[in-house]
Amino acid sequence: MKKYLLGATVAAATVLGGTPAQFGVTPVHAAECGKVSITEMDWASSQVVTAVAAFLMQQGYGCDVQKVPSSTVPALTSLAETGEPDILTEVWANSTPAYQGLLDEGKLVELTDVLSDGGVEGWWIPAYLAESNPELATWEGIMKNPAAVGGKFHDCPSGWACDIINNNNLKALDAAGGGLERFQHGSGETLQTSIAAAYADKAPWLGYYWAPTAVLGKYPMVQVKVGEYNADAHTCNGKVECADPKFSAYPAAKVATAVSGAFAEREPEIVELLKNVSFTNAQMGEVLAWRLDNNASNEEAAVYFLTNYKDVWAGWLSDDAKAKLSKILN
Repeated sequence: MKKYLLGATVAAATVLGGTPAQFGVTPVHAAECGKVSITEMDWASSQVVTAVAAFLMQQGYGCDVQKVPSSTVPALTSLAETGEPDILTEVWANSTPAYQGLLDEGKLVELTDVLSDGGVEGWWIPAYLAESNPELATWEGIMKNPAAVGGKFHDCPSGWACDIINNNNLKALDAAGGGLERFQHGSGETLQTSIAAAYADKAPWLGYYWAPTAVLGKYPMVQVKVGEYNADAHTCNGKVECADPKFSAYPAAKVATAVSGAFAEREPEIVELLKNVSFTNAQMGEVLAWRLDNNASNEEAAVYFLTNYKDVWAGWLSDDAKAKLSKILN
């Protein structure tokens, strides 16, 4: 059954590379919608959000969608300076100090909490490590024996908001002075792979990760107790030039879809669509786990969601868009 479903999904996913007219869908809104640029952030859940939104915009509303590979800081910088990309998917707002300023200036308009439950960020060790060495579930325990976690802190890639925050938090804790090396991964994929590799060998591991993700669903992890959330410290830690870093845990994360102010005025119908595009952590986690287990692409994962969660996304669409999509996704 899994092979059959994957085969059907792969076949359906080819639609994502086509045009509305190729599949018998007349793009009556194409003239109004025109070109739309949307971020394709370099982590899995955001990529799935982008793939789903792009499919709906293209096939339901006749948009000419351009995906822009990016990450949080470069995307916000580009929008501030050029007004593009039009759409930013899965912005972890609490970890991005520039976000609120752009909202205040009207350059950015927040549309919805794309992860309706919010997101979770933190520092983690594998559950098997916490079971064999319970003291490693605290920062004090780690600093007494950094070799027990491999002597490394596995960190997120450059350009992610967590890159700056984690670096300042590690400085505040003098992690390097305590014998813990910061190891920064080149991509979200290699960070994910490092957890899978650690589990395969039951090896030490300590680092940053977030939820909802397929990884934390597939590989049980325990969050390290480091300290409390401090709003002022967290704000400073989000800046490269933070002069006096002090540790702060991550707050419960607001995860939003936002668009440029100009796009909000230009494309009110697409804005109404995007206001509805929202996933629970359970929904997203299930889709990501399927993607991981089947080594599927983002587009295949999007079609898997659209095929299996019709009762969710049907309510997101205008009647006209729903009729078009019914010709593709029966």
